[in-house]
Amino acid sequence: MASKKEKEMSIEDLPGIGAATGEKLRAAGFDSMLSIAVATPGEICETAGVTELTARKAIKFARDNLDMGFQSGIDLLHKRENIEKLSTGSKALDKLLGGGMESGAITECFGPYGSGKTQIGHMLAVQAQLKDPDAVAVYIDTENTFRPNRIQHFAEALGQDSEKILKNIKVARAFNSDHQMLLVEKAEELIKQGLKVKLIVVDSLTAHFRAEFVGRGTLADRQQKLNKHMHVLAKLADMYNLAVYVTNQVMARPDMFFGDPTEAIGGHIVAHNSTYRVYLRRGKKGTRVAKLVDAPDLADNECVFMITEKGIVDAE
Repeated sequence: MASKKEKEMSIEDLPGIGAATGEKLRAAGFDSMLSIAVATPGEICETAGVTELTARKAIKFARDNLDMGFQSGIDLLHKRENIEKLSTGSKALDKLLGGGMESGAITECFGPYGSGKTQIGHMLAVQAQLKDPDAVAVYIDTENTFRPNRIQHFAEALGQDSEKILKNIKVARAFNSDHQMLLVEKAEELIKQGLKVKLIVVDSLTAHFRAEFVGRGTLADRQQKLNKHMHVLAKLADMYNLAVYVTNQVMARPDMFFGDPTEAIGGHIVAHNSTYRVYLRRGKKGTRVAKLVDAPDLADNECVFMITEKGIVDAE
């Protein structure tokens, strides 16, 4: 998407953006033509203190110079050739996801406690480094569930240097929803510093939002904030071709008398922003069942896998 024009032009070349305004934009992370092109007028107004008209002109100019209009289907097909797949460790689960966890997309796993959501996050952080030893995984932990010793077990089972694997996993504990959203912005800073971030894990996505916004009166505010958070994650996935894996809590619907009453937290906002959605539950004899409930290019299906000392494996 970024062209030679982006290299030749700077932020100050945008109409209505001078040196002082350009400095404000850079300080807020808008340091390239692409970051301006994908921003909203509201974000530019709030950051730079310019009028909405100036912000719209700057965004339009950036988009025009990056050729962000319509593309043909064949162009998009060629673009998807750059998509990478991260293995989960289980061939059955990889097959369910069309070959593994896809880059440039958000994959959401939701299910009750003990269904394997966090274990998959740990395994992906290790698997991200198997193809590329310089790859970095960013792990945003909201429920204090990240365990470095688990990473060691998974890495050693795969014949990898566990110490090196752990060094390339950047972990941050989020203490509230605002901190969680800030950490996602910090993840982009790591990329701009030169780290090859291939995976962002948010475990879990909705825990803080669920705790802080209580009651129907706060529902609209919660959903709006959650929507903004997921949009930033989606933008990072698309701009830097990295995989985003989020876990989600569930609740039981009291009006469901037949079938499984389990439903993911976050409603339509999370459902629409997630590219792939997988429902996890416990199966028989220590197995886990993964059911693909939403995907743009895959049929609904399910598979069985197991979580062992060595990691995520196929069920016997």
